[in-house]
Amino acid sequence: MKKNIVPDRAAGVAFALALIIALLISSVEFLLYYVPDYFRIQYEKNQVLEDVHMEMDDLLDVTDKMMDYLRGDREKLQVTAEISGQTRGFFNQREIAHMEDVKTLFLGGLALRRICLLLCAAALLFLWKRKTLRTLPASVLIGSGLFFALVLVLSLIVAADFQQAFTIFHQIFFDNDLWILNPATDLLINIVPEPFFMDTALYIVLLFGASMLLLFAVSLYFCLQMRRKEKSAGTLSGTDSYPAYFPGSDHERDDA
Repeated sequence: MKKNIVPDRAAGVAFALALIIALLISSVEFLLYYVPDYFRIQYEKNQVLEDVHMEMDDLLDVTDKMMDYLRGDREKLQVTAEISGQTRGFFNQREIAHMEDVKTLFLGGLALRRICLLLCAAALLFLWKRKTLRTLPASVLIGSGLFFALVLVLSLIVAADFQQAFTIFHQIFFDNDLWILNPATDLLINIVPEPFFMDTALYIVLLFGASMLLLFAVSLYFCLQMRRKEKSAGTLSGTDSYPAYFPGSDHERDDA
């Protein structure tokens, strides 16, 4: 008697998509928060100190407070710093209003990651109770492969016209024009100029791409291992046997 595999496929697809989204968000967080001296390197590369007239340690202190604010560890973005020899507020009201929107977006991403991880756990529990965990590697294999191809295409499109992609991104996620800053009055645009966003986007793609390739490789390994074992078992029993986790298999049978 054949088993209804639709719920297993749905659970596998849900697991794969949720895991991939969680990996994407984690790639962003890892780069911005856990790569040593990332902002220092960018500031030196883009000669930011000359634009904002600050010492590196002071600018990094402002950056740490800004990043704490984005992750919800700091309630307000009221930061003072020594600029051109004078102590004053680093961010003006327009920048503070824009960063409130950025914080909402960032915290929303972290909340989405938690939801995705819970969905992964629920999918695993569902498949474990149905005794069909063996179907999971194939779902992840297909999902990661397709998503990697999508990311590759999007990366090529963004690379072709980064400025246009940057504008479209902000138009999608923000419902105002506060993100359009003036280098003459807004220091934020000086510390994170366009080259900063270009490098950051590139490194996020590389981190995410590496995690996707690893996920694809692990899934492929388990698929091949299970197929080898089932073919071996089929040979010993004198019948052909193909793994129940491959789409279209005639052997997706009830464990009974």
